[in-house]
Amino acid sequence: MSKPICSKYLNLLLLLLSIVIVSSCSTSKRTIRTPLKEQGADFLFENLKKNELRYDYLSARFSATFIQDKNRTAFSGQIRIHKDSLIWISISPALGIEMARVLISNDSILYMNRIENTYFAGNIDYINSLINSTLDFDMLQSFLTGNDFSFYENSSFKAGIDNHEYKLITTDRRKLKKYVRNNQEISIPLQNIWLNAETFKISRVLIKELVQNGRKLEGKYEYILSEGQLVPASVRFELETSDKRNTIELSYSKISTSGTLQFPFKIPEKYKKVNGF
Repeated sequence: MSKPICSKYLNLLLLLLSIVIVSSCSTSKRTIRTPLKEQGADFLFENLKKNELRYDYLSARFSATFIQDKNRTAFSGQIRIHKDSLIWISISPALGIEMARVLISNDSILYMNRIENTYFAGNIDYINSLINSTLDFDMLQSFLTGNDFSFYENSSFKAGIDNHEYKLITTDRRKLKKYVRNNQEISIPLQNIWLNAETFKISRVLIKELVQNGRKLEGKYEYILSEGQLVPASVRFELETSDKRNTIELSYSKISTSGTLQFPFKIPEKYKKVNGF
C-alpha cells in the first residue's frame, strides 16, 4: 500500500479520535406529540446521570464512513475502553487486516502503523495541535459512550424544550480543578445537550466556539437495548471549521459492557519511532 493511502487512513483515524462522539440509541423513535412538562436543570441533569451507560469495561466493533466534500471512504475496526483509564482502537481498512492500533490514556497516546512499521509516542496535546481542537481524555471517552463529561462542573446549566426534547444549555463549563493537571483550567465555550424525553439519554450534543466562524463539533446518537442498558448503536459526528466540514458516520455492533478486557500494545523491535503522524 502506498504512503499516500496510509496518510489518508491516518487522517481518518485522527478525525475518529477527535470526533469520536458516541451514539444515541434507537430504542423506538416515537415522537412525543403531547406537550412536554417544563423541568428544571437540576431535575434533567439528575435524570441524565441516572440513565448514563454504566460500565467498567466496554468493547465493540464498528464500521464507519468518512465524508469530506463529495468523497466517501469506508473502514472498520474495534474499540475497547477501560473507564477513566484507557481507550484502545484497532483500524482495519479492508479484509480484516489491521493497519493501525492506538492506545490512549489520560496523559499519553501511542500509535502503531503496521503498514509502514513505525510507531509514535506522545500526548493528546499533539493530536489537538493537528486537528485544531481542545479534546481531553474525559471528553473523548464521553463522546464514545454517549455519556456526559465526568469531571466538569454542572451547576451552570439552563433548561429548555426544543422540538419535543429537553435541552440543557451552558457556557464556559469548567473542568473541576482536582482533575486538572498542572493547575490548567479547561473550559468549553458553549455546550448544548438534547435529551430524549422518555429515556433521558443524550440524543444530540453541540459544542461551539462563541466567535464568528468558530469551530463546531456536533454528535447525533441512536441506541439499542443490550445487557439491560441502552448502548450506542449509531452515531453521526460533524466537525465544522471556517473552511470545511468533515463527517463520520459510525455503526456499532457486538457491544459488551461485561467482563474484563486486555489492551494489547506491544511494539515490535524492528519498528522505527517517528516524531509525528
